[in-house]
Amino acid sequence: MNKICFFNTIVFWGGGEKLHLETALEFKKLGHEIIICSNSKAPLYDKSKSHDLDVFSLKVLNLSFLNPFKLFKCIRFFKNNNIDTVIFSSSQDSKLAGIAARFAGLKNIVYLRGLAAPIKSNIVNRYLFKFCFTHIVANSEETKRMILKNLSSVISKDKLYTIYHGIDVSKIISSNDTKLKEVIENSKGIILGNAGRLTAQKGQKYLIDIAKKLKNKNLEFTLFIAGTGDMESELKQLIIENGLNEEIIMLGFIDDMNAFMNSIDVFLLTSEWEGFGFVLVEAMARKVPVVCFDISSNPEIIKDKETGFLAPFPDTSKFANHVLTLANDSSLIQEMGEASKKRVFNNFIIEDRIKELNDVIIN
Repeated sequence: MNKICFFNTIVFWGGGEKLHLETALEFKKLGHEIIICSNSKAPLYDKSKSHDLDVFSLKVLNLSFLNPFKLFKCIRFFKNNNIDTVIFSSSQDSKLAGIAARFAGLKNIVYLRGLAAPIKSNIVNRYLFKFCFTHIVANSEETKRMILKNLSSVISKDKLYTIYHGIDVSKIISSNDTKLKEVIENSKGIILGNAGRLTAQKGQKYLIDIAKKLKNKNLEFTLFIAGTGDMESELKQLIIENGLNEEIIMLGFIDDMNAFMNSIDVFLLTSEWEGFGFVLVEAMARKVPVVCFDISSNPEIIKDKETGFLAPFPDTSKFANHVLTLANDSSLIQEMGEASKKRVFNNFIIEDRIKELNDVIIN
């Protein structure tokens, strides 16, 4: 048994925080002792406590690693709690926890990288990746490629791994087929869905152009966009300007993603890049075929023309044509949906991925 600290002080709830909690709970099932380091104002703090996990409160900023008092507090926390392994993923946490863990003499200092974007080759990052991190785990081959883009000279290849995220399929098997009332009561034609933060990276602006093209081809459809973010007002204005008020409905934050996926026919992802498109896996597990751009890690999840379609980025015309192909062939939707679920159960089950991570880190 190891004592593992999941170190995540981000104050909002996102995919990374969800991943930390789920991974912590799975490691607990394997018999490890778990402690969460989180900001007391963060949702992760309360959610961890609700799962009866030990939680240590710590506020971390981007430059906290330069604060000797904060650094010493972190070192003392690791030593006093006899931590063997620390796992983190954000930039602010990796700097403070990575350096503190090295000084505290931790056996395993694990950086989970979830962003498929290059890392700056500055002196701090070179020190962290060369001297502090004992394990660097990318969530896709694309993310791994981006890690190496600027830091290949300082990273030992024997400590760099690719391990995909996994989904808890037991929740899908045990859950019912409840559908989202807002979708069922306000839809017409084929039901399209998108879910994610409303940001430039997620590319919801392309959905407006795709919807416009579908409308011009006289397709009857309703596109539901779930999520909140800093582009919400801009997207609403674009919907109005393009006369798509009847075709596009913005739902805001959706808590029950299973119900959302149960309610749609096809999932659309227009992100400009993804470290690992977990939402794709969520859709596929629910037998929902996907149309997305052929970029970053998407081809590692989607089998083109088998579980969905990959469109060249940023060709919204070809993207729209793929949607039309599905809209005009309900049997193809069903066929791709079945293939999608099979692919998830064969490749993206959380227990398998956690066992793989455990074998890499602990054994």
